[in-house]
Amino acid sequence: MAFKDLPTDTLPREKLLARGASALSDAELLAILLRTGLAGCSVLQMAQGLLDRFGGLAGLLNTGDQALHSVKGLGPAKRAEMLAVMELAKRATAQQLREREVFDHPGAVKHYLQLHLGHRPHEIFAVLFLDSQNRLIAMEEMFRGTLSQTSVYPREVALRALHHHAASVILTHNHPSGSVLPSPADHALTATLKQALSLLDVRVLDHIIVAQGANHSMAEAGQL
Repeated sequence: MAFKDLPTDTLPREKLLARGASALSDAELLAILLRTGLAGCSVLQMAQGLLDRFGGLAGLLNTGDQALHSVKGLGPAKRAEMLAVMELAKRATAQQLREREVFDHPGAVKHYLQLHLGHRPHEIFAVLFLDSQNRLIAMEEMFRGTLSQTSVYPREVALRALHHHAASVILTHNHPSGSVLPSPADHALTATLKQALSLLDVRVLDHIIVAQGANHSMAEAGQL
């Protein structure tokens, strides 16, 4: 069912133009992006179904193409548009972190990391390299697979920190299992990297673990 088949007072696009985007629900905003639904399923119903399936708007933004591909009614064009919106959200957050101290926006840091890593099906270890004013220089995905002191090489992290002339770093990785509590291996790895980077006068400010819809800051938990 397309927008033209809906009652006039429920048309999300017209409602947005008349009252502003903030007046619309998450489902209505998503419906504008989807444009059409399926036979027997209106575009608003389809939008709400996607939000329910992926755990709300944050969960949907953390979803990758593989998961979207399995949704009936999401063809290549709709998936491409949704992925483009997700990438724009990542880039907008990255711009904010490059222009201001990351500690001015701790929620933005976590959101940025969840957008990048929260939906990934395997573990990825990444590093945010920061300048002397705690602004983002770059984020690099450095290692994949089960993390341990033997699979993450401090020498490689140190070399990239020197390359970026980083004054500090934020370590991060994802837990595909959904739990964001740090494991003994996570604690050991953090301690090893802190020790190695301290020799270069590069500080480890945090180690953030993310999953789809969840995150854990070891610094905030007093575990760093």
